[in-house]
Amino acid sequence: MNNKDIGSRIQIKPSTFLNPVPVVMVTCGDMEHANIITLAWVGTVNSEPPMISISVRKERFSHDIIRSSGVFGVNLVSEDIVKQCDYCGVRSGRDTDKFAETHLTKFKGEKVNVPLIAESPVCIECKVADISELGSHDMFIGSVENVSVSDKLFDQKGAIDLSRAGLVAYNHGEYYVLGDRVGFFGFSVAGRDALNRRMKK
Repeated sequence: MNNKDIGSRIQIKPSTFLNPVPVVMVTCGDMEHANIITLAWVGTVNSEPPMISISVRKERFSHDIIRSSGVFGVNLVSEDIVKQCDYCGVRSGRDTDKFAETHLTKFKGEKVNVPLIAESPVCIECKVADISELGSHDMFIGSVENVSVSDKLFDQKGAIDLSRAGLVAYNHGEYYVLGDRVGFFGFSVAGRDALNRRMKK
């Protein structure tokens, strides 16, 4: 008999209640006319070839820029730029130069002609591979053409250590810095030696 007190369930209306989710700053336009839009409706959709989805409301300023240019950048958000991230989500690029207002530094992508954010720990350059009209949002599927990573995230062996990035997640309207590591992929079936070795990192 299960004596756990797991409580009862309360039903709520259908909604986008998947939490937490990544929060990113998506860049679009060109180096002269660059814009930033903050999005949480993003995700990995394919591994080979690597592909990322972003969902944007049709009325957003960035929507038509991305549709017409066919490119966008996905810039991960660290704790030290979360205020700028929030600002870019509550101001429109129609009447605000967000790079100027936030004092973020833009640089041009290596493989895709799109502005990126130098303060972001990881910048992902994407070409639009497909657009799906879903209702309130259009989903842009981006083919990942290049990834640039801050040199501060590499350990002494040359491996990327994302725990150094101070990445931020979006959880039901609030921003949180990722906390303590509680496991790793496959830890539930790992041997004791591997478990001890990996969890000490």
